[in-house]
This record gives sequence, C-alpha cells and structure tokens, in this order.
Amino acid sequence: MRFALAGNQNCGKTTLFNALTGSNQHVGNFPGVTVDRKEGVIKGKGQTATVVDLPGIYSLRPYTQEEIVTRDYIIEEKPDGIINIVDATNIERNLYLTLQLLELRVPTVLALNMMDEVRLNGGSIDVKKMSDELGVPVIPISAAKGEGVSELIDKAIETAKNKILPQKYDFCTEDSPVHRCIHAITHLIEDHAEKIGIPPRFCATKLIEGGDNVADKLSLDENERELIEHCIVQMEDESGLDRNAALADMRYDFIERVVEKSVVKCHESKGHIRSVKMDKILTGKYTAIPVFLGILFITFFLTFNVIGKYLSDLLDLGITSLSGVIDNALTAYGLNPVLQSLIIDGIFTGVGSVVSFLPIVVTLFFFLSILEDTGYMARVAFIMDKPLRKIGLSGRSFVPMLMGFGCSVPAVMATRTVSSDRDRKMTVMLIPYMSCSAKIAIYAVFTQAFFPVGGAFVMMGLYLFGVLLSIVVALILKSTIYKGQPVPFVMELPNYRFPSAKSVALLLWEKAKDFLSRAFTVIMLATVIIWFLQSFDYKINFTTDSSQSLLAYIGRGISVIFRPLGFEDWRVTTALVSGFTAKEAVVSTLAVLAGTSADGLAAALPAIFTPLSAISFLVFTLLYTPCIAAVSTIRKEFKSFWATLGIVAVQCAVAYVCALAVFWIGSIFS
Repeated sequence: MRFALAGNQNCGKTTLFNALTGSNQHVGNFPGVTVDRKEGVIKGKGQTATVVDLPGIYSLRPYTQEEIVTRDYIIEEKPDGIINIVDATNIERNLYLTLQLLELRVPTVLALNMMDEVRLNGGSIDVKKMSDELGVPVIPISAAKGEGVSELIDKAIETAKNKILPQKYDFCTEDSPVHRCIHAITHLIEDHAEKIGIPPRFCATKLIEGGDNVADKLSLDENERELIEHCIVQMEDESGLDRNAALADMRYDFIERVVEKSVVKCHESKGHIRSVKMDKILTGKYTAIPVFLGILFITFFLTFNVIGKYLSDLLDLGITSLSGVIDNALTAYGLNPVLQSLIIDGIFTGVGSVVSFLPIVVTLFFFLSILEDTGYMARVAFIMDKPLRKIGLSGRSFVPMLMGFGCSVPAVMATRTVSSDRDRKMTVMLIPYMSCSAKIAIYAVFTQAFFPVGGAFVMMGLYLFGVLLSIVVALILKSTIYKGQPVPFVMELPNYRFPSAKSVALLLWEKAKDFLSRAFTVIMLATVIIWFLQSFDYKINFTTDSSQSLLAYIGRGISVIFRPLGFEDWRVTTALVSGFTAKEAVVSTLAVLAGTSADGLAAALPAIFTPLSAISFLVFTLLYTPCIAAVSTIRKEFKSFWATLGIVAVQCAVAYVCALAVFWIGSIFS
C-alpha cells in the first residue's frame, strides 16, 4: 500500500513525514527528473504502508517542476491514497490545493495540522462539518507534538483499503458560467479521459487553464478543440473574468462556504505578533544584511573554532590511537608488509583523515537546520530578492544557492523550484561558486596549519569571495547568454517556531550517513588508487620512497601548470586531481602522500606551502570544478554533455586566474 503526502510549503509536511516514518526512510529521485523523492515506511492496524513525500506546492497548475512531479506521480503512479496536510492556521489558502487533489478521485484523508496553535489562539474547527462539506475524512493533528498522528495513520489505511473515494469533486455554483463550461467540456471529453485513466473533471479544468499537454494526451481532434475553446470564451464573456481567474474564483467561493460553516477564526496569534516584532530587526531595511552576516559568522566560529573543532580533534585522536593499535597488532602477527601498508597507510590514513572531519560537517548542518526550522531561511530568501534582482535573478534562486554551501548536488536539484528556465540555468551555473561542505576539511586543515588565530575570518573571507565572484559571473551571464528579466518572486513567510528536535536529528543522521557512505566508497577507492600509485614505481616494484613512485611521475608531469600559482609540488597536484572524485579526497590524498594522519597533516603542510601559496591553493580549491557527482547532476539538468564540459572548463579557468592574481598580488606586497 502506497500513500502520497501532499501539501503546501511551510505547512509542516516534512515534520509529519518524519513523524509517520521515523528513521524508516530513504531519499532518491523521481524518475527522469532531479527532484528529491523521499520515501518511508509507516505501520498501522497490522499493515505496512509506504508514504512518498511529494514536493511542497500551492497548486497542481504546472508552473514548476515540483508541480509537474506531484501531478504526474498521482496520475501515473496511482497511489492507493493521498494524505493531504493542511495548515489549519491558514486554511483558506491551503484548501485551494485540496480541491484540486479531490478532482483526481483518489482515496484521500485531510490532515489538519497545527491544531494546537488554533486552539491556543482562540479558534476552533468543526471537523465533522468540514468532513461533510469536503466529502473526505478530516483528522486534526499536531505533527510537531505527535498529536493525532496514530489516528491519521489508521484512517488513511482504512480509507485506502476500502477504496473510499472523495464524495465531492464538483465545487461549482449551479447555473454559473463556470459550472456550464466545466460540465460541457466534461461531457465532451468523458470517453477520451476514461481511455487514458484520468478523471474527466480534472481533465476539463486542466483544459480550461491551458498551457498544458492535456489536449494531446486526450487525443482530441481539431473540431473538439474548437468546441472546447468556444465554451471557454463563452464562460469568459459571461463571467467577466479570464479563464484562470474564473476557476480560482469558483474554488475560493466554495472554500469560503466551507470555512463559514466549520471554522471559528483565530485571534492574531502570539507567534505572529512575536514574528512581526522580530522581523523589524531580522528583516529590517538597514539591519537585515548585517544580522544575517553576523549569524553566519557565529555559525562558522562555533563550527570551526569551538564545538566542531573540539569534537573533530577528539575523533582524530581516537582514529590515530586505533590505527596505532592495529598497526602494532599486524606487525606482531607478521602480516605481509605490502598489505599492512595498504591497511595502515592507505585506508586508515586516507579515510581516517576524512572521517575525522565528520563532527565539523554535522555541527555546521546542525546550525543550518535550526535556522531552517525556525523559519529564518525563508526570511533570508525574502531579504535577498532585491539584491539578486540586480544581478538578474529572483529571491527564489537564493535557497538553492544557499544549499550549495552544504552540497552542490541537492542544490542543483533544488533549482527545479525555479519556474523560469532562464533563472534556473543561471542558478545552476552559479551554485559551484558557493563553497560546499565537502571543502570544509580542506579549509580546516589549512587554517589550522597557517592561520590558527584568525581561522573564522579566513573561512568567512573564502565564502564571501565565492559569493562576490558569483555576482560578477551573474552580471556577465545577464548581459550575454541569459538576457532578460527574472520572474516575480512570491513567498509566504511562516511564523518563527521552535525547531523540531526529531527533524533536526533525522537531518543530521542523513548528512552523517551520506558523508560516511562517500568516505567508505568513493573516497576509499580514491585512497586505495593513490596508495597504489604512491607505493609502486614504474616497474611495479614496492617502494617506500614516494618520490620514485608512479604517482610522482604523473604529478611531476602536470605540476608545471601550477607553478605560477605558487604550488608545484607533485603531491599537491595529485591531491587536486583526486579532488575531482570528492573534495574530501584532497585532504586524504595529501595525508597519504605526506605519510601522516589528519592531525599530523597540519604540521606537515608548512614544508609544502608558504602562507601565500596556501592562500592561493585555498582560492583554487574554492573555485575549481565541483566533484563528479555534482558535474553529473549538472549534466542531467542541462541535458548536454558539451554544455556541462563548458561549465567545468570555465570554472577551472576562473579558479586558475583568481589563484594566479592572489599569488602575484601577494608576491608584490610580501
């Protein structure tokens, strides 16, 4: 049994999904697109069911990829039921999507979320009356507190098992122009709709809205299309509204009647009053940007100088101690020296050097998830809309770009929320300039080695440099290949809320699991390859002198390219090449080639770099090509190998020029 979880953005959908599934969930992609597909297992009444968390949307009108994914999943995948979560504190807007879902004629249960807030603010909802008016079961819940979730599961399974369809799906006022238009078209296409397995009424409203391929799916001939168009024009003439406004008016009239019969409106909530007061500072004209930068600095300081660094050092100490114990045990056992070198110098040194930075990554995402759950990130998008418009983008592009600070792969996927193809592609091209979390390990070890006092300022400088460079690139793109204006940006600002401990914990677990899976797959493979190339010469003889190894010959061959940047050591060149597989591999490769651990790498780096060449190296790693996973995702987005190759080549060229400029300017003043 499968359920689709559908709802508006900021309605508590993710919180409910976590409450339904707990840790029994995994993340993939919807077929053919790069939109996240989250699935999880729920249990109730002795049955096991799967729930798919559909993207948060406001309507089934296909303006964005998320709306297309949601509509196509329900129509084509045919889930056994729909769990439609609705924000009870903003019920009129949320029910607009509900009416569209009911037209799909799929067993549906309505989850009224945030009912605790409704009661707290003096409001109430007659659940039975609302259920009668909508023709579907309505269950009051509080996803954040777990209230009503068990009842929701039981009712959803019961509804789907018995195939109880929505009792109402006609929301027109009789004898209205919209009523006559919809019903005329429904009768006209009924046989066509039944052939393709889509409810006729849903097809009728989609035909009226236009801008979709429903007519092609229905295989309508030219005469039928003309008749449909005549019906729509007649409706517009009689109602005095255009087709989309007429449909919206019809739906909101029905919603008003439902709300009037079943809802006692809340007073202005304490949360809203508190949010308005906080926004005077957090989104103020003169305070918004400084506050955001201050929050960002505190996040980085606590991550890299206090909490994350302490935990990382502690973990590295444990890994080093374990490595020493295993090394002594293998020596005592008399294991083959080559195999022992692979285990200790290859796997433990390489993978261990990356794993030791896990606490830093988790700490960073801990703070970012709190900012997201509280509702502050939505404010940041609002704040950044005006500045982004000056470079040719809208505030909607900011969220994917901000995600780029975590990982470029989901950030590129998130651009599917950008409705304009122009804005979407521009955003994809700018995301690689946002420093991803995989580079944290590089920054951390270099700041520890060369800038132990001002590490937070170095981090901020690198991140801001990437942002400033992305602005320059955006202005160039705006004036050349992506001329035009960004689409308007409208976003609901939710009230500030306390973050859910469970949601934060699940996010941290997901990020930690992803980090460790990469460490023990891609990075381990890269580490083993690097160890082999370092441990054997061109005659495939084992050697302890890495300067005579295969890796040294390869590294020396391309190191001349980087001589103008201040680092020509073959070990550095090799580390940069391995970074194409995963950016964490830069640290593990350097550790392997230097013959030390992550903790000892900081002490070994001054023998390879000067402070100036270290800065040049950091600038280059900040800007050069993202990892192969990100490049693959970009290729899927652009659907062009050559366009992707061009993006990678341009980014490497930009990285080279910037690092060269930094080194040359630094040489003049040093």
